[in-house]
Amino acid sequence: MGKRDDLIAKYAEEIQKHFGESADMGLLTKVTIGCGPAIYNADASKVSGSDPKEIETVKNNYLIKKLGLSDSNDLDTAITSVLDKYGSSNPAKYRAVVYYMLCKHFGKQSVYS
Repeated sequence: MGKRDDLIAKYAEEIQKHFGESADMGLLTKVTIGCGPAIYNADASKVSGSDPKEIETVKNNYLIKKLGLSDSNDLDTAITSVLDKYGSSNPAKYRAVVYYMLCKHFGKQSVYS
């Protein structure tokens, strides 16, 4: 397995551990690939739930630009919900996992078809 495959397997474990569900491996792979080279950078591969600029980045670059959602309070609520479920004491919130969970939350899997 390559490094990306190792990361996808790690992300699937994170989803099972923190969200109590089995990952849709096809969707998780596509979301991970969509994150590009950021998954290999220790800082860029994670989302800081305590950094308002980071939350804005997730909202603007992923939810609005990638998933095509309209800006609303629902976006902020969903981000907060996913980050809370991931665990506020967990500093390693992987970007691909957060994006995957947001994609599923909004039912936007078709973006990756």
